[in-house]
Amino acid sequence: MRVDLDYPAGDLHALPRFVRAGWQARRLLAVMLGLAGVLGLALLGGIFVELFTRDTLWLPLLCLVSAASLTLLGAVQWAWRIARWREAALKGEPLGGLPVEWVQDDPQSGYDRLLNRLSDTALVWVERLGVGALWLMAASGVALLLVRYGWNLALVPHALGQTAYVLAGLALVLAFGLLVLERHLSATDAVEWPEASGLALQLRITLASLLLAAVCLFFASSEAVWPLRLAVLAGLLPALAALELLVRALLSVFNPQRPALEPHIVADSLVAGLLHWPPRPLGRLQDEMQQRFGIDLRQIWALGFMRRASLPVLSLIAVVGWLLSGVTQVPMNGRGVYEQFGKPVTVYGPGLHVGLPWPFGQVRDVENGVIHELATSAEGSSDEPAVSADGPAPVSANRLWDASHRAEKSQVIASQAGDQQSFQVVNMDVRFVYRIGLSDQAALAATYNSADVPALIRSTASRVLVHQLAGRELDDMLGETRAQLGEDIGKQVQADLDRLNSGVELLATVVEAIHPPAGAADAYHGVQAAQISAQALIARERGNASVTGNQARTDASLATDNAQAGSAETLGTAKAADLRFGAELQAWHSAGQAFIDEQYFSQLAKGLVNAKALILDHRIARDQPPTLDLRTFAAPVDPAQPRP
Repeated sequence: MRVDLDYPAGDLHALPRFVRAGWQARRLLAVMLGLAGVLGLALLGGIFVELFTRDTLWLPLLCLVSAASLTLLGAVQWAWRIARWREAALKGEPLGGLPVEWVQDDPQSGYDRLLNRLSDTALVWVERLGVGALWLMAASGVALLLVRYGWNLALVPHALGQTAYVLAGLALVLAFGLLVLERHLSATDAVEWPEASGLALQLRITLASLLLAAVCLFFASSEAVWPLRLAVLAGLLPALAALELLVRALLSVFNPQRPALEPHIVADSLVAGLLHWPPRPLGRLQDEMQQRFGIDLRQIWALGFMRRASLPVLSLIAVVGWLLSGVTQVPMNGRGVYEQFGKPVTVYGPGLHVGLPWPFGQVRDVENGVIHELATSAEGSSDEPAVSADGPAPVSANRLWDASHRAEKSQVIASQAGDQQSFQVVNMDVRFVYRIGLSDQAALAATYNSADVPALIRSTASRVLVHQLAGRELDDMLGETRAQLGEDIGKQVQADLDRLNSGVELLATVVEAIHPPAGAADAYHGVQAAQISAQALIARERGNASVTGNQARTDASLATDNAQAGSAETLGTAKAADLRFGAELQAWHSAGQAFIDEQYFSQLAKGLVNAKALILDHRIARDQPPTLDLRTFAAPVDPAQPRP
């Protein structure tokens, strides 16, 4: 029964819990200091782990120990405040919470009045909740944040060395000390110390957390994965306890505290009460219902019948569930290899199938036409978050040579330095589009012959790439033979996979990128620029030489044509003169002197066509009258006759 100092019902010295309150407060203060030291060391270790070894077992373990210590610290500080209240009440000291009168001489501004009102409201809520409830809420909230921060189920196992065994031993020593304290509190009479049972329950959570941490440290290795998962999942225990304490502290607002009324502990956990052997979750629930609401569930006939019938009903459900394990549903995009007593019998298609229950019969899932894309680099196979169509491009879309890409892998190819053979390093991004073969034989081969299909394809492709690139140069691969290179690589990889009976079918082989390493990209660009400049100069000089040669050939052809035309013209003139001479010779033979005279007079007429001359022929004799050539004159016309 709680004591109310406003209505005293007896002497406080007669109550054992008040008499031993001072001793209890000192012991609880020592426990609080010890827990604060453990919590400080755990948080300091967590800071160093975060800086140097983030993805290891240390972080979830330190978060687990810190969260368990915080929940226990919140409960202990509440019990310490109760013990301090009893000690003060026994000694007659002021209990706090008394009203204080404020004397205001000067008038306050609106801002000051607002601040005073807010502070008064905060003090009222603090008085209603109690300082212990606020500390409990803060400790529980921080414990939940620590568990959330250490939650990572994707941790990779690492070897921890001898340090893990040393810290596991320290955890066991600390757990032993807490076990002694828990046994002492459990054996304490409730009349002497009412809060002892609640503290013992909270100690069990911290004790269980330390034991789980020690087990994880003892069995941690570079191959074992279950210690990592156990360390992360163990954080649920202090998280549930912290969540319950947080809810209890929030609900304590409906039970206002009075300074004169003896406080009672709120940090009594139902989750911690489940840590009992043999486990009695229903019994714990019945005790809580009877203690808090006065309802005795043991007197209800229906609940008793359910308790008696639960074993046969659960057994029947277990048997039916075991028989139903032989019913398998294969999805539309999958297949299943059915095994009886460990031997494959058939390949199930999509649909519902019935077989022997587990473990006599089981179905191994196999893909049915699912297409995958695999890069030769293991880092390039990680899934990237999807981006929106309007957002920025993903990092994998950056194909510039001066940036390193996760999907690229360095390869050694042939090269030539002068007249000597050499080699050079290039980065390549080769991707394979594959699927499991659609036949039943391919499904069986992929299930039993290939433990890791992506790793098999990647190792086979690496071997084929080394063989294919040994005789190719970079300029050839960057040119027209790039598509042929991808086709050759795909054929060779498919042949090797078929020889291994892997059941994998390659659909396409794509050479996404071939370029020098990112560090040598600028130098290669400079070499390419120099080669392009040299080739441009050579092409320009070849063009100039071609223009000069063509001009020379044109001039020579023109001179040749002119000479041939001149010779043809001269020859034609000579032939014409020869023909004329032949004709004149023939005419002379025919006409004699008359032809000569005719030619003479013709040439003379041409020469004197514009001259006014009187021609006297000395050859005209008296006995030869003159002859007039009237062929060049018109017929005589009578002037008296009219013209027509």
